[in-house]
This record gives sequence, structure tokens and C-alpha cells, in this order.
Amino acid sequence: MEYEAVIGLEVHAQIHTRAKMYCACPVVPDTGDVPPNTQVCPVCLALPGTLPVVNRRAVELGIMTGLALNCTINPVNVFARKSYFYPDLPKGYQISQYELPLAVNGALEIETASGVRRIGIIRAHLEEDTAKLYHQEDGTALVDFNRAGVPLIEIVSAPDMHTVEEVQAYATTLRELLIYLGINAGDMEKGEMRFEANVSVRPVGTATLGTRTEIKNLNSFRALAASVAYEIERQKAVLEDGGVIVQQTLGWDEAAGKTYPQRSKEYAHDYRYFPEPDIPPLEMAPDWVAALHARVPELPLAKKRRLMHDYGIRPYDAALLVSDRRVADYFEATATLARARDIAPQDVANWITGELFRLLNAAALSIDACKITPRHLLELLMRVQQGTVSVTAAKTVLAAMHETGEFPDAVIERLGLAQISDAAALVALVQKVIADNPEQVQQYLRGKTNVLGWLVGQVMQASKGKANPQETRTLLQQALEQQRP
Repeated sequence: MEYEAVIGLEVHAQIHTRAKMYCACPVVPDTGDVPPNTQVCPVCLALPGTLPVVNRRAVELGIMTGLALNCTINPVNVFARKSYFYPDLPKGYQISQYELPLAVNGALEIETASGVRRIGIIRAHLEEDTAKLYHQEDGTALVDFNRAGVPLIEIVSAPDMHTVEEVQAYATTLRELLIYLGINAGDMEKGEMRFEANVSVRPVGTATLGTRTEIKNLNSFRALAASVAYEIERQKAVLEDGGVIVQQTLGWDEAAGKTYPQRSKEYAHDYRYFPEPDIPPLEMAPDWVAALHARVPELPLAKKRRLMHDYGIRPYDAALLVSDRRVADYFEATATLARARDIAPQDVANWITGELFRLLNAAALSIDACKITPRHLLELLMRVQQGTVSVTAAKTVLAAMHETGEFPDAVIERLGLAQISDAAALVALVQKVIADNPEQVQQYLRGKTNVLGWLVGQVMQASKGKANPQETRTLLQQALEQQRP
């Protein structure tokens, strides 16, 4: 029997705010950078008599996320207590949302090898993060409450995915969206995004969902893809052997490359949800929601399509450029200037995704820290177009500009990289190469015309890369033809 997978994802993403979700304690980018239990107060430590106050900024960013996911923003939001007992949860319950969450009934478009797919979004709701446990070698555990109470948004997809490729596309697309909105930096090593995958399989052609398992706390795309792939095959094998899938929560053993049972799957009634008595319902004013909607930027997939349409660049390059909103803005600024100088936007994209990315990656810098402005890059491309420098020399110029922030003309002059286009100077170089390489000249004359490229290389070497390669090839060909009897 053939089976198909049915997969849904729950994504927990930290919301970047200065303060925690229900108190004024500061949120630090990485809680490991400050001493344990120093970013805490009576509220996030759950001391008796304290009351939570909702972080307005977190609500605003949550609404923008819901709107970007094409969700309906509920006019009334109710916070709820989700009860469970674990050392990293100081209150013994988490303040989350349940029956009336922030946003519902949305969708996210993803691109796959088989085309564009629309993945449903069931809900997006606000909640608080837990503390962090440090397990010791002697079996004990230490708790750092710096992270307790940090704002989170949980985004729950519909079970609309059927392959690992779709899961990866959904996760990466959602990550890019959150980064574009400025809600999350997408740094999974710091726990800013975590995935939980709900996986089931069913016979192909049937509509009934199979029994699902949930893989918890996946903090990388690699772990997400590997665990889902393993779980699909595990469930198929169980069913083919006549077994029954048990609904349960699973962990992922990275070293062993397999899932393992943690506990039986919880249901909503296990958490004993009830409205949070210390937080009144939130009413979302329509004009407030409309104002936030106006602040939602152009999102990655829409930007990618527009760059391809407006600038005629290749899909692969467009995807690279829009992966960072700041890079996309840099490209557009440069391409707009380039069009007025008859420089193709694709050439601009090639230089940004090639040499500029290489320099930035080597220096571990973002585009914001780049000393090469769009105007600087345009000037360099113009010098290549005009024949002032060769492409090879232009790469050297770009590297120097990256270090110093100079205009290209200053670098070209300082390093003596101006291309030799003077016919008399080139003819002298060509004649010397022909005189020094009689064997290769005879090969050319006997019909081995591909030796011409080698001879051009000799001229380039003799000129230390300064000879204009097109003019050099033309002059060489003319001089060689004159050698024929």
C-alpha cells in the first residue's frame, strides 16, 4: 500500500521587544550574555501578589504578523492560563491564548519544485517563554529565569504539507517573513525560533487523517527536515507491519538520527485552559489594526516576483537578494542608478551576489556595515563598461573599496590598474608575444585556432592584467593572419 504524509507545523518565535510580555524586565538578545537570574522581577518570578500587564508593543507586532499571514484579527482577544508543571515554568501555568487568539484563518504561500502552494494558518497567538534549564553531569538541573516571560508568537499551520521539501519551504519562508517584519532575527542557535512538527501518514487517496505524533523542540532546519523524514518512514513501517501508531510526543535524537517517545500526547483539556483572571479582554480597534496594516512591508515572495518582473533578473538571484530586506534595498538602489547608465540590472545582481557577498561573508559583516555605497558600486561597473578596468582588475578594486570606502577611480589610480587600450602599446605587446612563442603561432596557422586564447593570456600576463582583452584578441588575430604565406 502507498502512503502519503500529512504534516503541520507549530512555530514558536520570539518577538523582539525591549521588555518582557507581562512585566518591564528587559529582554537581552542572548540571555547567556548576562549573569543568570539578573533580568527578573517579582512578576516573571511569579511571586505571590504580583499582577501581569500586557506589553502593547508585543501585541502590535503580533497583529502585524497576523496581517502578513493573511489572517483575520479577532476583534476581541482573551488571554488564558495553560496549566502544566515543569521546573522552567515558575507559575505552574503559562499565560497564553486559546479560544479567542490574536489571529485566525490565514495562509502562507511557499515555492516548491512543483510550483507555488498555499499553506493554511489556523491561528497565531501570543504567549510567554519559559525559563532555561541547565542540566548538570550529576543529574541535577539549574534554572535561569532571564528568559522567563519573553514575548512569543506561536503560529500554527493547517496539516497541508505532504513532503519534507514543503516543510522546509514553509519554515524558511516563515522565517524570512518574520525577519522582514522586524519581529524576529531568525537566530535559531539562540532559540529565537523553535519548531514542533505534527506528522501522520495515511493511504494515498483517502481523506481521513491518520494518528499523529508531535516532534518537539526542533531548533534548526536540519533537525526539522531529518526528524520529519525519519518519522514519516517510521510510521509507514509500523503500518506495513500491521502495527498501530500511538499518539504521543516525541523528541529528536540528533546523534542517533531518530525520534524517541517522551510522553503520551496532551490534549487541550489536559492543560485546563481558562481565561486569565488578571488580564481583561483586549479589544482591537479597527483603526488601530488598519494603521498597523499600513506598516506591513512588502514581503519576500512578493518582492522576489517584483524584482524578476521589474528588473528582469533570474529567479535564483532574486531569491538571494530578497533573503535579506537590506540587501534587496541595496540592489534596488544600485539597479535604479544603473538603468540610467545602460547597465543591466542582472549585472548588478551578479556583482552583489558574487563578489560583494564574498567580501561581506569573509568579514562577517552585514550590508549595513558595507563601505561600498550603491553609488560606489555603480561607478565601478561603469569603469568596467567603459573599458577603464578589466573584470579581473575590478574585483581587486572592489576589495580595496570594501576596505577603505574610496571611490573606484581613486583606487584604480592608486593601484595602477587602468586597462591598456592604447593601440600602439597593445601592438607592441602582441608582437613580443608572437616573437617569443613561434611554436604556438605555427599551431594556430595549422588550424589549431583555440591556441589564440592561450596567446591572449600571455599578453595579459605580460601587461600584468592591464591589457584590454577584447582589443588584445582582435589585434592578435590580425597579426597572426598576417603571418600566413
